[in-house]
Amino acid sequence: MKKLYLLICLLLPVLTHAQTTDVYIGLTSKNSAAALQTLGIAKFNHEDRLKKQAEEVRSVIRYDLRFSRHFDIKEKGPEMNLGNLKDSLEKWNKEGNEYVLFADMHEEGDKLVFNLYVYHTPSGKNILARSYKGTEDALRRLAHIAADQVVLTLTGKKGIGDTRIAYSAEVKEGARTFKEIFIVDYDGANPRKITTDRSMGLLPRWSKDGNIYYTSYRYGTPDVFRINLTAGRVEPVSTSKGLDLIGGVSPDGRSIVLTRSGSSNTVISELNLDTGNMRTLTNQEGVDGSPSYSPDGKFVTFVSNRSGNPQIYRLEIATGETKRLTNAFNWADTPQWSPTGEWIVFAGRLASSHPIDIFLVDITGTRIVQLTSDAGRNEDPTWSPDGRFIAFTTTRNGAKRQLYVMDSDGSSPHLIANIAAGNLFTPHWSL
Repeated sequence: MKKLYLLICLLLPVLTHAQTTDVYIGLTSKNSAAALQTLGIAKFNHEDRLKKQAEEVRSVIRYDLRFSRHFDIKEKGPEMNLGNLKDSLEKWNKEGNEYVLFADMHEEGDKLVFNLYVYHTPSGKNILARSYKGTEDALRRLAHIAADQVVLTLTGKKGIGDTRIAYSAEVKEGARTFKEIFIVDYDGANPRKITTDRSMGLLPRWSKDGNIYYTSYRYGTPDVFRINLTAGRVEPVSTSKGLDLIGGVSPDGRSIVLTRSGSSNTVISELNLDTGNMRTLTNQEGVDGSPSYSPDGKFVTFVSNRSGNPQIYRLEIATGETKRLTNAFNWADTPQWSPTGEWIVFAGRLASSHPIDIFLVDITGTRIVQLTSDAGRNEDPTWSPDGRFIAFTTTRNGAKRQLYVMDSDGSSPHLIANIAAGNLFTPHWSL
């Protein structure tokens, strides 16, 4: 029980309010770039009875494109006249728009259809033309998909509009409080509870196939389970009489890393999901925990107190070579490798009198950047799949932990999800 207590403390520290810490090394914006592409968004054409639906689709697309930080969005311009498209494009071009986006919406039986177009205004060339069809309930997701297609077409990069964030949240039933797993759209819409364990569910981790792995006490001890969202089924993956805490899923989706009870300590292990074979990756004196894979699947980052206070380490799976990446922290926890492979984000504090904040360390361990300060306790960081944003939990609005998202340089933090019943924990952004 002592080892279990230590490991849970590593993962879910309970801290008191204290003075904030200064910036350790100055922030460097990773999103600063050349002038953004100017993109006009015209009003959508629609049948009279579809005004509300057309406005919702346009609003979602506009939000996604603004949030992407790829475009300078403008909305000043004429209505698109398909009968005289050349004249409309020239007017949008005169307003300084390199591209213009518009759509028309109509009904087909019990389905709604919107046709989306993007034109290059100087040349009049059609850049994108796609049709999206679904029920009214599906419109919001179709709009996210459409926005991601615009991002891909104009930048060559994947958008994040159709991504979701999984997290653990407190749910009260009478006098009892449980932790269940939820998912929410990246913009905070459509929160949905996806487990009914009536126990403690933590550490949801997405895999490339859209399944979610997590740790639950539904059998009385911490075991690893898989949620098949398509089938609506939960199944055990790794169960034992000891500790099984999910850390991360490999990029190819064929293995997971987890924290397990060793013979005399807690270790990092890797489970092959195809064969069921388990192998131990670390076996040092002390507590090792919170593992996650590098984007190429060749390395694992984890936390260990083998040298004293919990610090961040990097392990090469093939050779077992381990490198310590942080030294000065009083506490460090929950490291997550960036999708670009350059940085590891983690929660930590430099002194016991400081609150927990979010930091970056480069993969050589030579550079530390502090992303949050002067704003409550900030924990559980997770990257967006494009590496440009970080979701995390924070108490900046009071004692309750809420879900926030910020740019990867620490700027523009904003609330995403708030559960009325209780706190949020351990978010993870879909791939």
